[in-house]
Order: sequence, then structure tokens, then C-alpha cells
Amino acid sequence: MKNCESKYSRRTTRTTAVGELTLGGNNPVRVQSMTNCHTWDVQACLEQIERMVSRGCEIVRVAVPTAKDTAALPEILRNVKVPVVADVHFHYARALEAIEAGVHKIRLNPGNISDRQQVNKVIDACAANDTAIRVGVNEGSIVERRDREKYQQELQQDLVELMVAKMADYVSIFEQRNFDRLVLSAKCHDAARTIEVNRALSERFDYPLHLGVTHAGDVQTGSIRSAAALGTLLAEGIGDTIRVSLVGEPEAEIDVAWEILYTLKLRERQGPELIACPTCGRTEIDLPAMVQSVKIALQDIHKPFSVAVMGCVVNGPGEADGADFALCGGRDRAIIYAHGEKVATVPASEAVETLLRHIKLAADTEK
Repeated sequence: MKNCESKYSRRTTRTTAVGELTLGGNNPVRVQSMTNCHTWDVQACLEQIERMVSRGCEIVRVAVPTAKDTAALPEILRNVKVPVVADVHFHYARALEAIEAGVHKIRLNPGNISDRQQVNKVIDACAANDTAIRVGVNEGSIVERRDREKYQQELQQDLVELMVAKMADYVSIFEQRNFDRLVLSAKCHDAARTIEVNRALSERFDYPLHLGVTHAGDVQTGSIRSAAALGTLLAEGIGDTIRVSLVGEPEAEIDVAWEILYTLKLRERQGPELIACPTCGRTEIDLPAMVQSVKIALQDIHKPFSVAVMGCVVNGPGEADGADFALCGGRDRAIIYAHGEKVATVPASEAVETLLRHIKLAADTEK
């Protein structure tokens, strides 16, 4: 595959170990996602995690709202090869149970636990067990607090400034106990505000940052919002791990996250890159059907190479020359290219089959 190193320089951060992975510093931007099944349903949880990992999920987060969920963690951890994060809210006991079970990181927002001594117990347990902590500030929780009487003075503050100030308050809790194995996260439902608050965090703190847009939406709108926010920040060198939040199964989140990183050349593509021209009035073949057929056929291939499926003679030859394999159609016929060389001219009905045959032939030759 024709590729190049990313031109985007990363900001300098501390490093935080999460299991066998290390976030921050010069380490790759890591992809994570979250299960959407009950953690206490061990079999369903393990099956979903297996699907997630097969799609490239590098860190898995699971919800632990009940003791029944944390009781399932030891068996899950025995069968999962990637770091596992316990998502803890409100109940510090769930955090302690998850830490004892051996999770690699917990998500803990100190604002959700009013008793400081309980928070301190969690911090000390993490320190004793080499467990990392993700400290989060979400726009929704900040807005809720702004509406309360005790926060009336803060109503005059800019929301981004307030989120950064709240994060500083949280971080100080950990630093007072000499705990620095932190990952920071500030999420908003608005992409522009997500960009703004993470820029501010990157200037204020040198801990690794977890990026995401909360309440992103369905696959179509959520992918766009996430790509806009995360892509902008990553292009500025901000961000050490990402989650794309989408409604539905987590596999889609992972696919979108990887495509963002691939597009910015922040991670090396592990499978084929499919390039297709937009259909227009010049198109004389059934390009959408061809693209879909090629996409399906490439799903189980894990070698990095590029495939162009083009519908006319305007952009087709140029893309074919730049791709490892290409199909250029026109007037019910198609020319097949391999590494810039014409290897076949066939009827449009045979184009996809011929393209895939040459891809397979090249793969077999490389073995």
C-alpha cells in the first residue's frame, strides 16, 4: 500500500499504563469502545467483546452499576486479552470491587461521589493495584450543576472555562494523594465545543486525553460529528485514545474510529483501502453495486493495499495509477489495473469478478 507517515506532530504528554498498553507520549492513538450488554451476562459480554476485538478494539469498557456486574468481572478478565475498563458512577463500592477483580482502569468522576473519603479509598486502592483512572467531565453534568442555586455564580462563566476549572478541581484530588496514573476526558454533545474544551485541556494539563463526542447519534450523524471533532483535534496533535459513540452495536464505533485514524495517517491501515468516485452523469456502469460487492469481498482481507473502483474516464485512470488495484468502468466495459498496469479489459458484468481474481492472484503470489 502506498502510505506516508502522519504530518501531524503529537503534543507532549505524560504516559499512563492501562494493562499492557501505554497511553500518551509517543505511543499510538488507541481505539476503545464500550459493551452495550449486561456485564453480569458473562457469555453475552464475552461474545460481544470478542467481536469488538476482532474489529480492532484495543481497550474495552464495561458498565458495572450493580454488585452482580462486578462479580462477573473475574471470569471476563480471564477470557479477554485487551485491557478492561470498569465504568463506575455514584457507588464507590463498585469501584473497589472492580479494582479487586483486576480491571486495568476505572472511569471515575469524583463529582458523582459526594463523600471525599470514599473517593480517597478508591484512589488508594488503584495505587495499590496499579489501576489507572479516567477522570471525566461531561457537559451534561456541568449544565445540571449550573442550574442549582449553589452554582448561581458560575452561571456567568463560560461553559468551557467551567469544565476546565472543574477538571482542575478533580485532578487536584488525585494529585493531593500523589496519584498520577490518570487519563482525562471532557465530552460534549456539540462537536465545536468538544474541540474547544479539549484544546483548553491540552494547554492546561499534560496527562493523556481520551477523546469522544457524547450523545453523538446514529451511525450517519454520529460518524460525522465524531469525525469533525476528533479529526480536528487529532490533526492538531491532541488526543491519545478515542471512542466514537454511536447508537447500536459497538462494532460500528470501532470501524469509524479506525477510519479516522487511517485517514489522518495516525495508524497504519491493517486492511484494504477502498476508493470510489462519486456517481455522476458520466457514469455508465452500475457503480454503487460494484462498490458494495468489492467492499463485501474485502472484509475478510487483512493486508494493507488500496483498491479503486471508478466509474468514468475522467478520474479513473489517475486513481488507477495511484492504487494497488483498480477497476475503471465506462460504456458497459471496464479496464482492470494491477499496480498501475492494465491487466484486463472485460464486460462490466465481469468487472468485479476479474478485479477480485487479480487481487487474489497477487495475494497468493506473495505467500
